[in-house]
Amino acid sequence: MADDQSKPDPGEDTPPRVEEKSVTKQFTSSFGGREVSYTATAATVSVGSAEDRRAAFFFVSYTEDGADPSTRPIVFAFNGGPGSSTVWLHLGLLGPKRVEFDDEGFSVRLPGRLIDNEHSILDVADVVLIDAVGTGFSTAEPKDKEKDYHHFARDIEAFTEFIVTYLNRYGRWASPKYLAGESYGTTRGAAIAKDLFNPHGVELNGIILISVALSFQTIASEEGTGVFHPGNELPFPLHLPTYAATAWYHGRLSADHQKRPLRDLLDEVEDFALGRYWSALAYGDRLDPEERAEVRSKLSEYTGLSEAYIDRYDLRIHIKRFCKELLRDRRRTVGRLDSRYTGIDRFADGDNLENDPSGDQMMGLFTSTLNHYLRQELGFVNDSFYKALSMKVNETWDYEDFKGHYVSTSNHLRDLMARSPRTQVFVANGYYDLATPHFATEYTFSHMGLDESVRKNVHMEYYEAGHMMYVHQPSLERLAADLREFVTDTR
Repeated sequence: MADDQSKPDPGEDTPPRVEEKSVTKQFTSSFGGREVSYTATAATVSVGSAEDRRAAFFFVSYTEDGADPSTRPIVFAFNGGPGSSTVWLHLGLLGPKRVEFDDEGFSVRLPGRLIDNEHSILDVADVVLIDAVGTGFSTAEPKDKEKDYHHFARDIEAFTEFIVTYLNRYGRWASPKYLAGESYGTTRGAAIAKDLFNPHGVELNGIILISVALSFQTIASEEGTGVFHPGNELPFPLHLPTYAATAWYHGRLSADHQKRPLRDLLDEVEDFALGRYWSALAYGDRLDPEERAEVRSKLSEYTGLSEAYIDRYDLRIHIKRFCKELLRDRRRTVGRLDSRYTGIDRFADGDNLENDPSGDQMMGLFTSTLNHYLRQELGFVNDSFYKALSMKVNETWDYEDFKGHYVSTSNHLRDLMARSPRTQVFVANGYYDLATPHFATEYTFSHMGLDESVRKNVHMEYYEAGHMMYVHQPSLERLAADLREFVTDTR
Protein backbone atom coordinates (compact mmCIF):
# COMPACT_ATOMS: atom_id res chain seq x y z
CA MET A 1 0.00 0.00 0.00
CA ALA A 2 1.33 3.42 -0.90
CA ASP A 3 2.38 5.83 1.85
CA ASP A 4 -0.24 8.43 2.79
CA GLN A 5 1.68 11.60 1.92
CA SER A 6 -1.15 13.80 3.23
CA LYS A 7 -0.93 12.59 6.81
CA PRO A 8 0.82 15.28 8.89
CA ASP A 9 3.66 14.68 11.27
CA PRO A 10 2.15 14.07 14.75
CA GLY A 11 3.96 17.11 16.08
CA GLU A 12 3.35 19.39 13.13
CA ASP A 13 1.07 22.40 13.76
CA THR A 14 -0.12 20.89 17.04
CA PRO A 15 -1.16 23.74 19.33
CA PRO A 16 1.08 23.93 22.38
CA ARG A 17 -0.48 22.62 25.59
CA VAL A 18 0.36 24.19 28.92
CA GLU A 19 1.75 21.94 31.61
CA GLU A 20 -0.43 21.01 34.55
CA LYS A 21 1.28 20.40 37.87
CA SER A 22 0.09 20.02 41.43
CA VAL A 23 1.47 19.69 44.94
CA THR A 24 -0.45 19.01 48.14
CA LYS A 25 0.37 19.27 51.82
CA GLN A 26 -1.69 18.61 54.93
CA PHE A 27 -1.85 20.90 57.92
CA THR A 28 -3.80 21.42 61.12
CA SER A 29 -4.50 24.87 62.53
CA SER A 30 -7.14 26.86 64.40
CA PHE A 31 -9.57 29.21 62.64
CA GLY A 32 -12.46 31.03 64.25
CA GLY A 33 -11.79 29.10 67.45
CA ARG A 34 -12.08 25.68 65.76
CA GLU A 35 -9.22 23.29 64.98
CA VAL A 36 -9.27 22.32 61.31
CA SER A 37 -7.25 19.65 59.49
CA TYR A 38 -6.96 20.71 55.87
CA THR A 39 -5.17 20.01 52.61
CA ALA A 40 -3.41 22.82 50.78
CA THR A 41 -3.18 22.32 47.01
CA ALA A 42 -1.06 24.54 44.76
CA ALA A 43 -1.71 23.65 41.14
CA THR A 44 -2.25 24.70 37.56
CA VAL A 45 -5.38 23.72 35.63
CA SER A 46 -5.58 24.23 31.88
CA VAL A 47 -8.62 25.65 30.12
CA GLY A 48 -9.66 25.57 26.49
CA SER A 49 -10.77 22.85 24.13
CA ALA A 50 -9.41 19.32 24.44
CA GLU A 51 -7.30 19.97 21.35
CA ASP A 52 -6.14 23.45 22.26
CA ARG A 53 -5.43 23.96 25.95
CA ARG A 54 -3.31 27.08 25.75
CA ALA A 55 -4.05 28.76 29.10
CA ALA A 56 -3.45 27.50 32.61
CA PHE A 57 -4.81 29.00 35.79
CA PHE A 58 -2.66 28.78 38.88
CA PHE A 59 -4.59 28.39 42.10
CA VAL A 60 -4.10 27.54 45.75
CA SER A 61 -6.96 25.77 47.50
CA TYR A 62 -7.58 24.92 51.15
CA THR A 63 -10.06 22.11 51.74
CA GLU A 64 -11.05 20.54 55.05
CA ASP A 65 -10.04 16.90 55.36
CA GLY A 66 -12.95 14.48 55.71
CA ALA A 67 -15.64 17.12 55.19
CA ASP A 68 -18.83 16.22 53.31
CA PRO A 69 -18.67 18.21 50.05
CA SER A 70 -22.46 18.33 49.88
CA THR A 71 -22.56 20.51 53.02
CA ARG A 72 -19.11 22.12 53.01
CA PRO A 73 -19.22 25.60 51.34
CA ILE A 74 -16.57 26.52 48.79
CA VAL A 75 -15.42 30.08 48.01
CA PHE A 76 -13.75 30.94 44.69
CA ALA A 77 -11.74 34.12 45.24
CA PHE A 78 -9.77 36.51 43.04
CA ASN A 79 -8.35 40.00 43.09
CA GLY A 80 -8.58 42.42 40.20
CA GLY A 81 -6.38 45.15 38.80
CA PRO A 82 -6.85 44.17 36.05
CA GLY A 83 -3.36 42.74 36.18
CA SER A 84 -3.32 41.78 39.85
CA SER A 85 -2.72 38.32 41.23
CA THR A 86 -4.72 37.13 44.22
CA VAL A 87 -1.83 37.50 46.65
CA TRP A 88 -3.75 40.20 48.59
CA LEU A 89 -6.84 38.16 49.49
CA HIS A 90 -4.63 35.11 49.94
CA LEU A 91 -2.18 36.51 52.48
CA GLY A 92 -4.37 39.28 53.84
CA LEU A 93 -7.75 37.72 54.56
CA LEU A 94 -8.69 34.24 53.37
CA GLY A 95 -5.60 32.04 53.59
CA PRO A 96 -4.35 30.18 56.68
CA LYS A 97 -1.33 32.52 56.86
CA ARG A 98 -1.23 36.29 56.65
CA VAL A 99 1.38 39.01 56.37
CA GLU A 100 2.31 40.47 59.74
CA PHE A 101 1.29 44.10 60.35
CA ASP A 102 0.83 46.11 63.50
CA ASP A 103 -2.72 46.80 64.62
CA GLU A 104 -3.04 49.88 62.39
CA GLY A 105 -1.80 48.08 59.27
CA PHE A 106 1.81 49.28 59.14
CA SER A 107 4.73 46.96 58.47
CA VAL A 108 6.69 45.81 61.49
CA ARG A 109 9.78 44.31 59.85
CA LEU A 110 11.66 43.67 56.61
CA PRO A 111 11.51 41.29 54.93
CA GLY A 112 7.87 40.54 55.57
CA ARG A 113 6.90 37.67 57.85
CA LEU A 114 3.96 35.29 57.71
CA ILE A 115 1.97 34.52 60.83
CA ASP A 116 -0.97 32.21 61.45
CA ASN A 117 -4.26 33.72 60.33
CA GLU A 118 -6.72 32.68 62.99
CA HIS A 119 -9.30 34.92 61.28
CA SER A 120 -9.44 32.87 58.06
CA ILE A 121 -12.92 31.48 57.39
CA LEU A 122 -11.54 27.95 56.83
CA ASP A 123 -13.55 26.82 59.84
CA VAL A 124 -16.75 27.36 57.81
CA ALA A 125 -15.69 27.10 54.14
CA ASP A 126 -13.09 25.78 51.72
CA VAL A 127 -11.30 28.47 49.72
CA VAL A 128 -9.86 28.45 46.18
CA LEU A 129 -7.63 31.45 45.36
CA ILE A 130 -7.22 31.98 41.61
CA ASP A 131 -4.71 34.08 39.65
CA ALA A 132 -5.81 35.61 36.35
CA VAL A 133 -3.87 34.71 33.20
CA GLY A 134 -0.75 36.87 33.03
CA THR A 135 -0.55 37.18 36.83
CA GLY A 136 0.93 34.93 39.49
CA PHE A 137 1.92 31.68 37.76
CA SER A 138 -1.11 31.69 35.44
CA THR A 139 0.05 31.70 31.85
CA ALA A 140 -0.59 30.75 28.25
CA GLU A 141 1.46 29.01 25.57
CA PRO A 142 3.02 30.42 23.55
CA LYS A 143 3.57 33.38 25.87
CA ASP A 144 2.31 35.91 23.36
CA LYS A 145 -1.12 34.26 23.67
CA GLU A 146 -1.50 35.67 27.19
CA LYS A 147 -2.70 38.95 25.72
CA ASP A 148 -5.74 37.14 24.29
CA TYR A 149 -6.99 36.78 27.87
CA HIS A 150 -6.38 40.43 28.78
CA HIS A 151 -9.85 41.25 27.54
CA PHE A 152 -13.01 41.81 29.54
CA ALA A 153 -15.16 39.11 27.90
CA ARG A 154 -12.42 36.51 27.40
CA ASP A 155 -11.28 36.91 31.00
CA ILE A 156 -14.84 36.21 32.18
CA GLU A 157 -15.12 33.19 29.89
CA ALA A 158 -11.80 31.76 31.08
CA PHE A 159 -12.57 32.25 34.78
CA THR A 160 -16.00 30.70 34.35
CA GLU A 161 -14.49 27.73 32.55
CA PHE A 162 -11.91 27.28 35.30
CA ILE A 163 -14.58 27.26 38.02
CA VAL A 164 -16.74 24.73 36.15
CA THR A 165 -13.63 22.59 35.50
CA TYR A 166 -12.79 22.72 39.21
CA LEU A 167 -16.32 21.66 40.15
CA ASN A 168 -16.04 18.74 37.74
CA ARG A 169 -12.53 17.65 38.66
CA TYR A 170 -12.84 17.93 42.42
CA GLY A 171 -16.47 16.80 42.78
CA ARG A 172 -17.90 20.02 44.22
CA TRP A 173 -21.17 20.42 42.34
CA ALA A 174 -23.20 19.63 45.48
CA SER A 175 -21.35 22.18 47.63
CA PRO A 176 -22.80 25.56 48.62
CA LYS A 177 -20.93 27.92 46.28
CA TYR A 178 -19.59 31.46 46.67
CA LEU A 179 -17.57 33.98 44.71
CA ALA A 180 -15.33 36.55 46.41
CA GLY A 181 -13.82 39.41 44.42
CA GLU A 182 -11.90 42.51 45.37
CA SER A 183 -11.71 45.79 43.38
CA TYR A 184 -11.70 44.89 39.66
CA GLY A 185 -12.39 41.43 41.02
CA THR A 186 -15.87 42.74 41.83
CA THR A 187 -16.25 43.93 38.22
CA ARG A 188 -15.16 40.46 37.13
CA GLY A 189 -17.18 38.68 39.83
CA ALA A 190 -20.55 40.16 38.87
CA ALA A 191 -20.06 39.07 35.26
CA ILE A 192 -18.81 35.60 36.24
CA ALA A 193 -21.81 35.11 38.53
CA LYS A 194 -24.18 35.80 35.64
CA ASP A 195 -22.18 33.59 33.26
CA LEU A 196 -22.09 30.74 35.77
CA PHE A 197 -25.86 30.92 36.22
CA ASN A 198 -26.60 31.02 32.51
CA PRO A 199 -25.55 29.06 30.52
CA HIS A 200 -23.68 26.83 33.00
CA GLY A 201 -26.43 26.32 35.58
CA VAL A 202 -24.26 27.17 38.61
CA GLU A 203 -26.38 28.96 41.20
CA LEU A 204 -24.44 30.76 43.91
CA ASN A 205 -25.38 30.90 47.56
CA GLY A 206 -23.48 34.15 47.91
CA ILE A 207 -21.31 36.76 46.26
CA ILE A 208 -18.71 38.61 48.34
CA LEU A 209 -17.69 42.01 46.97
CA ILE A 210 -14.78 43.79 48.65
CA SER A 211 -14.00 47.40 47.61
CA VAL A 212 -16.54 47.59 44.83
CA ALA A 213 -15.95 48.70 41.24
CA LEU A 214 -19.19 47.82 39.48
CA SER A 215 -19.72 51.16 37.69
CA PHE A 216 -16.65 52.97 36.39
CA GLN A 217 -18.65 56.16 35.84
CA THR A 218 -18.58 56.69 39.60
CA ILE A 219 -14.80 56.29 39.95
CA ALA A 220 -13.03 56.53 36.57
CA SER A 221 -10.24 59.06 36.04
CA GLU A 222 -7.82 59.74 33.23
CA GLU A 223 -5.04 57.15 33.30
CA GLY A 224 -2.23 58.06 35.66
CA THR A 225 -3.57 61.51 36.52
CA GLY A 226 -6.32 60.95 39.08
CA VAL A 227 -8.30 63.61 37.18
CA PHE A 228 -11.93 62.73 36.53
CA HIS A 229 -13.13 62.89 32.95
CA PRO A 230 -14.40 66.32 31.89
CA GLY A 231 -18.19 66.37 31.75
CA ASN A 232 -18.62 63.53 34.24
CA GLU A 233 -19.55 65.30 37.47
CA LEU A 234 -20.62 62.15 39.32
CA PRO A 235 -17.30 61.23 41.02
CA PHE A 236 -16.94 64.59 42.77
CA PRO A 237 -19.82 64.25 45.26
CA LEU A 238 -19.26 60.49 45.58
CA HIS A 239 -15.63 60.96 46.68
CA LEU A 240 -16.36 63.86 49.02
CA PRO A 241 -17.23 61.71 52.10
CA THR A 242 -13.91 59.86 51.75
CA TYR A 243 -12.07 63.19 51.51
CA ALA A 244 -13.81 64.19 54.74
CA ALA A 245 -12.92 60.89 56.44
CA THR A 246 -9.29 61.32 55.38
CA ALA A 247 -9.12 64.91 56.64
CA TRP A 248 -10.72 63.79 59.91
CA TYR A 249 -8.19 60.95 60.30
CA HIS A 250 -5.23 63.32 59.78
CA GLY A 251 -6.64 66.00 62.07
CA ARG A 252 -7.25 68.64 59.38
CA LEU A 253 -10.81 69.60 60.29
CA SER A 254 -12.10 72.09 62.84
CA ALA A 255 -11.94 71.18 66.52
CA ASP A 256 -15.70 70.63 66.59
CA HIS A 257 -15.61 68.21 63.65
CA GLN A 258 -12.57 66.38 65.03
CA LYS A 259 -14.50 65.60 68.22
CA ARG A 260 -17.35 63.95 66.31
CA PRO A 261 -17.61 60.21 65.64
CA LEU A 262 -16.61 59.55 62.03
CA ARG A 263 -19.95 58.04 61.03
CA ASP A 264 -21.83 61.03 62.45
CA LEU A 265 -19.68 63.41 60.39
CA LEU A 266 -20.12 61.34 57.23
CA ASP A 267 -23.91 61.39 57.51
CA GLU A 268 -23.77 65.19 57.31
CA VAL A 269 -21.24 65.24 54.48
CA GLU A 270 -23.21 62.73 52.42
CA ASP A 271 -26.38 64.82 52.70
CA PHE A 272 -24.43 67.84 51.47
CA ALA A 273 -22.72 65.86 48.71
CA LEU A 274 -25.93 64.75 46.99
CA GLY A 275 -27.77 67.94 47.94
CA ARG A 276 -26.22 71.37 47.60
CA TYR A 277 -22.91 70.17 46.15
CA TRP A 278 -24.48 68.04 43.43
CA SER A 279 -26.87 70.86 42.58
CA ALA A 280 -24.01 73.39 42.39
CA LEU A 281 -22.09 71.18 39.97
CA ALA A 282 -25.21 70.69 37.86
CA TYR A 283 -25.63 74.46 37.47
CA GLY A 284 -22.10 74.80 36.12
CA ASP A 285 -21.27 78.37 35.05
CA ARG A 286 -24.83 79.46 35.86
CA LEU A 287 -24.30 78.90 39.58
CA ASP A 288 -25.25 81.93 41.65
CA PRO A 289 -22.08 83.60 43.07
CA GLU A 290 -23.47 83.66 46.59
CA GLU A 291 -24.36 79.96 46.45
CA ARG A 292 -20.95 79.24 44.98
CA ALA A 293 -19.26 80.97 47.91
CA GLU A 294 -21.33 79.00 50.44
CA VAL A 295 -20.64 75.68 48.73
CA ARG A 296 -16.94 76.52 48.52
CA SER A 297 -16.91 77.27 52.24
CA LYS A 298 -18.60 73.97 53.05
CA LEU A 299 -16.15 72.04 50.86
CA SER A 300 -13.28 73.65 52.71
CA GLU A 301 -14.91 72.80 56.04
CA TYR A 302 -15.33 69.13 55.09
CA THR A 303 -12.04 68.52 53.26
CA GLY A 304 -9.48 70.57 55.17
CA LEU A 305 -8.44 72.28 51.92
CA SER A 306 -8.37 76.06 51.65
CA GLU A 307 -11.18 77.93 49.92
CA ALA A 308 -8.61 79.48 47.58
CA TYR A 309 -7.44 76.04 46.47
CA ILE A 310 -10.99 74.80 45.95
CA ASP A 311 -11.88 77.94 44.01
CA ARG A 312 -8.82 77.53 41.80
CA TYR A 313 -10.15 74.14 40.69
CA ASP A 314 -13.73 75.31 40.21
CA LEU A 315 -15.18 73.40 43.20
CA ARG A 316 -14.00 70.10 41.66
CA ILE A 317 -11.57 68.13 43.79
CA HIS A 318 -9.74 65.35 41.94
CA ILE A 319 -8.28 62.36 43.80
CA LYS A 320 -4.55 62.80 43.35
CA ARG A 321 -4.75 66.56 43.75
CA PHE A 322 -6.43 65.99 47.10
CA CYS A 323 -3.79 63.41 48.06
CA LYS A 324 -1.07 65.91 47.24
CA GLU A 325 -2.67 68.99 48.82
CA LEU A 326 -4.08 67.81 52.15
CA LEU A 327 -0.74 67.56 53.99
CA ARG A 328 1.35 69.74 51.68
CA ASP A 329 2.36 71.99 54.55
CA ARG A 330 3.90 68.93 56.23
CA ARG A 331 5.57 67.87 52.97
CA ARG A 332 3.56 64.66 53.04
CA THR A 333 1.10 63.00 50.67
CA VAL A 334 -1.75 60.62 51.50
CA GLY A 335 -2.51 57.30 49.85
CA ARG A 336 -5.12 56.57 47.21
CA LEU A 337 -5.74 52.93 48.10
CA ASP A 338 -5.65 53.74 51.80
CA SER A 339 -5.56 57.39 52.76
CA ARG A 340 -4.34 56.63 56.29
CA TYR A 341 -0.86 56.10 54.84
CA THR A 342 1.44 59.03 54.15
CA GLY A 343 4.33 59.37 51.71
CA ILE A 344 7.21 61.69 50.89
CA ASP A 345 7.47 63.16 47.39
CA ARG A 346 10.68 64.80 46.22
CA PHE A 347 8.89 68.10 45.66
CA ALA A 348 6.11 69.52 47.78
CA ASP A 349 4.88 71.52 44.78
CA GLY A 350 2.73 70.11 41.99
CA ASP A 351 -0.66 68.48 41.52
CA ASN A 352 0.16 64.79 41.28
CA LEU A 353 1.54 62.04 43.48
CA GLU A 354 4.89 60.59 42.56
CA ASN A 355 3.80 57.28 44.07
CA ASP A 356 0.93 55.88 46.11
CA PRO A 357 2.30 55.43 49.64
CA SER A 358 -0.36 52.86 50.47
CA GLY A 359 0.69 50.68 47.54
CA ASP A 360 4.34 51.08 48.49
CA GLN A 361 3.56 49.80 51.99
CA MET A 362 2.08 46.57 50.63
CA MET A 363 3.84 45.42 47.45
CA GLY A 364 7.20 44.20 48.74
CA LEU A 365 5.79 42.58 51.87
CA PHE A 366 3.12 40.55 50.07
CA THR A 367 5.37 39.58 47.14
CA SER A 368 8.28 38.31 49.24
CA THR A 369 6.11 36.38 51.68
CA LEU A 370 4.01 34.79 48.92
CA ASN A 371 7.11 33.60 47.07
CA HIS A 372 8.55 32.12 50.26
CA TYR A 373 5.27 30.46 51.20
CA LEU A 374 4.59 28.83 47.81
CA ARG A 375 8.14 27.62 47.23
CA GLN A 376 9.38 26.69 50.70
CA GLU A 377 6.25 25.89 52.74
CA LEU A 378 3.99 24.38 50.07
CA GLY A 379 6.77 23.06 47.84
CA PHE A 380 5.46 24.42 44.54
CA VAL A 381 8.73 24.53 42.59
CA ASN A 382 8.64 26.99 39.72
CA ASP A 383 11.52 28.97 38.25
CA SER A 384 9.12 31.52 36.77
CA PHE A 385 8.68 34.96 38.29
CA TYR A 386 5.46 35.20 40.32
CA LYS A 387 3.73 38.31 38.96
CA ALA A 388 2.02 39.87 41.95
CA LEU A 389 1.01 42.88 39.86
CA SER A 390 1.48 43.54 36.15
CA MET A 391 1.02 47.12 35.02
CA LYS A 392 1.56 45.94 31.43
CA VAL A 393 -1.60 43.83 31.71
CA ASN A 394 -3.44 46.75 33.31
CA GLU A 395 -2.45 49.27 30.66
CA THR A 396 -3.31 47.02 27.71
CA TRP A 397 -6.55 45.55 29.06
CA ASP A 398 -9.21 45.47 26.35
CA TYR A 399 -12.65 46.82 27.25
CA GLU A 400 -13.98 46.24 23.74
CA ASP A 401 -17.45 45.37 25.08
CA PHE A 402 -17.83 48.87 26.53
CA LYS A 403 -16.61 51.06 23.70
CA GLY A 404 -18.37 54.42 23.81
CA HIS A 405 -19.54 54.14 27.41
CA TYR A 406 -18.27 53.44 30.91
CA VAL A 407 -17.40 49.94 32.01
CA SER A 408 -20.16 48.56 34.23
CA THR A 409 -21.22 45.14 35.44
CA SER A 410 -23.90 46.42 37.78
CA ASN A 411 -26.51 45.23 35.30
CA HIS A 412 -24.90 41.77 35.23
CA LEU A 413 -25.42 41.63 38.99
CA ARG A 414 -28.96 43.02 38.77
CA ASP A 415 -29.86 40.40 36.18
CA LEU A 416 -28.35 37.61 38.27
CA MET A 417 -30.17 38.72 41.42
CA ALA A 418 -33.48 38.96 39.58
CA ARG A 419 -33.12 35.46 38.12
CA SER A 420 -31.57 33.88 41.22
CA PRO A 421 -33.40 35.59 44.08
CA ARG A 422 -31.90 33.22 46.66
CA THR A 423 -28.38 34.48 45.99
CA GLN A 424 -27.14 36.84 48.72
CA VAL A 425 -24.58 39.62 48.25
CA PHE A 426 -22.12 40.84 50.89
CA VAL A 427 -20.41 44.20 50.31
CA ALA A 428 -17.35 45.41 52.26
CA ASN A 429 -16.37 49.11 52.16
CA GLY A 430 -13.37 50.94 53.59
CA TYR A 431 -13.94 54.51 54.78
CA TYR A 432 -10.38 55.50 53.74
CA ASP A 433 -10.54 53.98 50.26
CA LEU A 434 -10.15 56.65 47.55
CA ALA A 435 -9.95 54.06 44.75
CA THR A 436 -13.45 52.63 45.29
CA PRO A 437 -15.19 54.96 47.79
CA HIS A 438 -18.04 53.63 49.91
CA PHE A 439 -20.42 56.38 48.81
CA ALA A 440 -19.85 55.49 45.15
CA THR A 441 -20.76 51.89 46.00
CA GLU A 442 -23.94 52.99 47.75
CA TYR A 443 -24.86 55.11 44.73
CA THR A 444 -24.25 52.20 42.35
CA PHE A 445 -26.46 49.81 44.30
CA SER A 446 -29.23 52.37 44.72
CA HIS A 447 -29.29 52.92 40.94
CA MET A 448 -29.23 49.28 39.82
CA GLY A 449 -33.01 49.02 39.62
CA LEU A 450 -33.15 46.06 42.00
CA ASP A 451 -36.62 44.81 42.66
CA GLU A 452 -37.74 45.49 46.22
CA SER A 453 -37.96 41.74 46.89
CA VAL A 454 -34.20 41.26 46.38
CA ARG A 455 -32.85 44.53 47.80
CA LYS A 456 -32.81 42.85 51.20
CA ASN A 457 -30.29 40.35 49.79
CA VAL A 458 -27.60 43.06 49.77
CA HIS A 459 -25.64 43.21 53.04
CA MET A 460 -23.51 46.39 53.24
CA GLU A 461 -20.73 46.72 55.85
CA TYR A 462 -18.14 49.44 56.57
CA TYR A 463 -14.64 49.41 58.06
CA GLU A 464 -12.29 52.15 59.29
CA ALA A 465 -9.50 51.28 56.87
CA GLY A 466 -8.82 51.47 53.15
CA HIS A 467 -9.09 49.42 49.97
CA MET A 468 -7.47 46.36 51.60
CA MET A 469 -9.17 46.93 54.91
CA TYR A 470 -8.00 43.56 56.24
CA VAL A 471 -4.44 44.86 56.88
CA HIS A 472 -5.97 46.89 59.73
CA GLN A 473 -6.31 44.49 62.68
CA PRO A 474 -9.68 45.72 64.05
CA SER A 475 -11.13 45.73 60.52
CA LEU A 476 -9.73 42.26 59.81
CA GLU A 477 -11.40 40.91 62.93
CA ARG A 478 -14.73 42.49 62.06
CA LEU A 479 -14.62 41.57 58.37
CA ALA A 480 -13.72 37.95 59.13
CA ALA A 481 -16.55 37.70 61.65
CA ASP A 482 -18.97 39.26 59.15
CA LEU A 483 -17.91 36.84 56.39
CA ARG A 484 -18.15 33.86 58.75
CA GLU A 485 -21.68 34.90 59.67
CA PHE A 486 -22.60 35.54 56.02
CA VAL A 487 -21.46 32.08 54.88
CA THR A 488 -23.01 30.34 57.88
CA ASP A 489 -26.38 32.04 57.33
CA THR A 490 -26.53 31.40 53.57
CA ARG A 491 -25.07 27.92 53.06
